Amino acid sequence: MTHATTSPATTVADTAALRARAQRALRAIGAELPTAGTLSARTPITGGELAAPAAHSPDQVDAAIEKAANAFRSWRTVPAPQRAAVVRQLSRLLTDHLDDLAELVTLEAGKIGAEARGEVQEMIDVCEFALGLSRQLYGYTMPSERPGHRLQETWHPLGVVGVISAFNFPVAVWSWNTAIALVCGDTVVWKPSETTSLTAIACHALLRRAAAAAGADPQIHQLVLGTAEVGERLVDDERVALVSATGSVRMGRAVAPRVAARFGRCLLELGGNNAAVVTASADLELATRAVVFAAAGTAGQRCTTLRRLIVHRDVADRLADRLVTAYRQLPVGDPFDPRTLVGPLIDGRAYAAAQHALDRAQRDGGELLCGGERVEVAGEQSYYLRPAIVRMPAQTAIVREETFAPILYLLTYTDLDTAIAVHNGVPQGLSSSIFTGDQREAERFLAADGSDCGIANVNIGTSGAEIGGAFGGEKHTGGGRESGSDSWKAYMRRATNTINYSADLPLAQGITFG
Repeated sequence: MTHATTSPATTVADTAALRARAQRALRAIGAELPTAGTLSARTPITGGELAAPAAHSPDQVDAAIEKAANAFRSWRTVPAPQRAAVVRQLSRLLTDHLDDLAELVTLEAGKIGAEARGEVQEMIDVCEFALGLSRQLYGYTMPSERPGHRLQETWHPLGVVGVISAFNFPVAVWSWNTAIALVCGDTVVWKPSETTSLTAIACHALLRRAAAAAGADPQIHQLVLGTAEVGERLVDDERVALVSATGSVRMGRAVAPRVAARFGRCLLELGGNNAAVVTASADLELATRAVVFAAAGTAGQRCTTLRRLIVHRDVADRLADRLVTAYRQLPVGDPFDPRTLVGPLIDGRAYAAAQHALDRAQRDGGELLCGGERVEVAGEQSYYLRPAIVRMPAQTAIVREETFAPILYLLTYTDLDTAIAVHNGVPQGLSSSIFTGDQREAERFLAADGSDCGIANVNIGTSGAEIGGAFGGEKHTGGGRESGSDSWKAYMRRATNTINYSADLPLAQGITFG
């Protein structure tokens, strides 16, 4: 058991002071702190309530979808470079209000300041990507087998995109979907996590301001707040052409068949039980720095968090010693304090899940090397956990599960094929890394029979993906791709066109008729 409390690295302001910070940030952005609704916007920093947003009724959700569907009919005819004007204005507003929005991210998600600002910067970066994309929605021209004919494909706006996002990246994931969907000619209905409704209110206000500045219809973006029932209405509504959902594997299993039943499209970003292989040739200093950030950053609450470390037995003890030394120096506490590196877990359920996982791992023969104890920072309603490392004798059932907390399982191996088999031996397939000084080992890991993840890195950690590359994973991670590369194709429909500019009517495959 690891339920003991320890002294905090930092102390925090009370909930009233945090509520005042939220009010100031919202007003700077152009919104107000909601106080008369039925939802509870709580801060994980103290566990106290910041605001009471209003939940949308089923009729209000239906009305929002209808507004987005109506706006789509004209939005799809606007040339893509002109649609990009809204995203350009959004980028400017995000730049102006970076600190305001980052403050709300810290207040609602508990991220330390540097990570919160980095998330807003990611929004700005994806807006820049979408601006360039607006002039690059390319289709192919193919040679026709018939004389006097041209064969081509064109891409057209898809429709209403329903975005369902999670608490851990409350604004970045929305921007990945929304910036690209808008330049592709789609309209958006966003259902954020009920845990992070204030950041959603802020982003919606900024998007509406951007649309007004660009002379666009403000109805191209709709915000709906509430519990899972609100998301279910997006999932089941045939007017929603694409449902882009980020969350748990359990959620994905519920969403995918319901969207498929109505022949809609799904873009799923689900769980990630990510691993890194550290070979005998690895630079252990580099690996240590990368592992600590990937495993302990965001208090282990990233989908790309490093959860399994598979280390060659010749260097396992040395790397373990380095990691334990680093972990014991990690300041846990107030995410607004610039000295803090690990903030709070989102709530008590996350803390209970972490304790359950640690108990199971130790019952399975795991040795707790460090961490796992609760840090008393701001009373019983907040949950701060010292990041933990558990050395495991094998990849047991709990290691194969994803626990959304800063718990790192350390396993050992003797040959690379075995390491890759252990690496791939989990249901999830999001992000992966190998640390090596041997090019053959690196290429083996990146080969078709190497890592089975959507993201495979060499000599960097599993987290910190850039927006230029498509983000997403395989297996139980859902297979979706967002952000960079050609992920825009998920937000559009493809048409194949054959143009006959001759006076004849030859058929394909040499068929003659009549």
